[in-house]
Amino acid sequence: MASRKEGAKKVCGVKGCSDESVRTISAKKVSDSGLKVERSSGKVHLCKEHYKDYKKRTRKDRELERLGW
Repeated sequence: MASRKEGAKKVCGVKGCSDESVRTISAKKVSDSGLKVERSSGKVHLCKEHYKDYKKRTRKDRELERLGW
């Protein structure tokens, strides 16, 4: 089983940000939320601040998904 490299640090995928990432989310969902990402397909790494911003921007959508509408 392949293990992840300990020394490999991922950086945030939002344009202009070079902070260390803490979460990975679908690039389409992130770009639909209004954040400017470097690529529009696949997955995007987000730093703590941009992940927090993403959660705030998508709060209503996530709530509707949980309700099953």
